[in-house]
Amino acid sequence: MIHVRVRLFASLRERLGQSSLTLELNEGATAAAVLATLAAVAPSLGETSNLALAVNQRYATDATPLADGDEVALLPPVSGGSAAPCFEITTAPISLDEVAQRVNVPTHGAIILFAGIVRGDSDSGQTDYLEYEAYTDMAVACFAQIADEVVARWPAVTGVVIVHRCGRLEVGETSVAIAIAAAHRQGAFEACSYAIERLKAIAPIWKKEVGPDGTYWVEGPRGG
Repeated sequence: MIHVRVRLFASLRERLGQSSLTLELNEGATAAAVLATLAAVAPSLGETSNLALAVNQRYATDATPLADGDEVALLPPVSGGSAAPCFEITTAPISLDEVAQRVNVPTHGAIILFAGIVRGDSDSGQTDYLEYEAYTDMAVACFAQIADEVVARWPAVTGVVIVHRCGRLEVGETSVAIAIAAAHRQGAFEACSYAIERLKAIAPIWKKEVGPDGTYWVEGPRGG
């Protein structure tokens, strides 16, 4: 037998009432066995067809083999050269000036900065505040992956910083900041747009909207 740690986030964590648990599986089991076992012992898990899987902080499939001691994360659909880290999940307020400064070096003649701000209204109505939750280690790894993709598509880009805030955020506060730097502006705007779209598609970060009509997790279709 093998033992794997299963991590749960956002709506899954709330439905099961815990953030992690340990399962005993047959040797040679794949990630699919985690879903099957949980479905049998925890009916409140609900529908699993829209979940993504990660094994040891890397996206996986049902057929991914498991070993003793592995960490398996069940991920609901997601709504994303300096002393400071280029890729960061933080609970502190985000300073846009500080994020831009992380790529402000003499070789950069253009810095494009994107900021995501908490709105007071949304498609569902009034928003009092938001709560963000992240699978931190994997989210940071996703940020690095996005940066690699950006540089591969836009070789002129020589600096990428992605910072996302978690916890409770009030209306008007910054939830995410992305800085893209290059010697010249050509391609930098497109690179910045690409980075935020990829973050929203693949980064294991979840958003709960809280308003006068109640609370709900914002979970959309999963991107590739």
